[in-house]
Amino acid sequence: MRYFDTHAHYNDARYDEDREQLFKDFSQNGVRAVTNIATDIATSHINDGYTKKYDFMYGTVGVFPTDTDELERTGAVVELEQLLENNDRLVAVGEIGLDYHYDEIDKPLQKKWFEGQMDIARRCGVPIAVHSRDAAKDTVDIMRACRAGEIGGVMHCYGYSKEMARDFLDMDFFFGIGGVVTFKNAKKLKEAVEYIPLSHIVLETDAPYLAPEPYRGRRNSSLLLTYIAEEIARIKGITPDEVCEATWENACRLYKIKV
Repeated sequence: MRYFDTHAHYNDARYDEDREQLFKDFSQNGVRAVTNIATDIATSHINDGYTKKYDFMYGTVGVFPTDTDELERTGAVVELEQLLENNDRLVAVGEIGLDYHYDEIDKPLQKKWFEGQMDIARRCGVPIAVHSRDAAKDTVDIMRACRAGEIGGVMHCYGYSKEMARDFLDMDFFFGIGGVVTFKNAKKLKEAVEYIPLSHIVLETDAPYLAPEPYRGRRNSSLLLTYIAEEIARIKGITPDEVCEATWENACRLYKIKV
């Protein structure tokens, strides 16, 4: 089997002691490709370096919703666009979107730069990786208004209902399914996975976060994708091999790459 982890954060300090060994273990365990996801300007530059150093690594550029004040500074948008224009292994803008989980948030600023970063993706011809937490309606409304279906992309760590999945399917978006699907109390997500066509599902870990059962609460990595694939296969009534092959092809379509 071959696995494509479409969303991970290997720049995290939790990998500082064994990052290189972990990467060596990937090829021996079927992990053939990983997209490392940016959350700010600094990690966008880190991804530029990673994609040039590791032949299995792709990357994104972008600023997380709660850090979008960083994009208010002069030249930040140009900086992101230049990274995309000069490195074809930087394959998306993300993770971008809306996060209303915390009390102290600036919703207007988040909305402004959700739209603004979608504009970057449109200009550079790459998809978007969307983070949406406790902000379902505003996410859908903004994506519709900005014609996100013309840009394309993935709903990272999808956690909304199967009914809401229809809105994102109408925009032809992919759905990133990670370790949460293995949790016993993830009934809503399991129902959504059953509903979403396999043609629109991609595997992700969000490493180092959200490790699947039986590793819940521990550091996550792409080596644990097998547990996610197995649970999707169980829900869909197919084999893990079928899940792996379909999600590999989907990931390549999502990021417009040939591996």
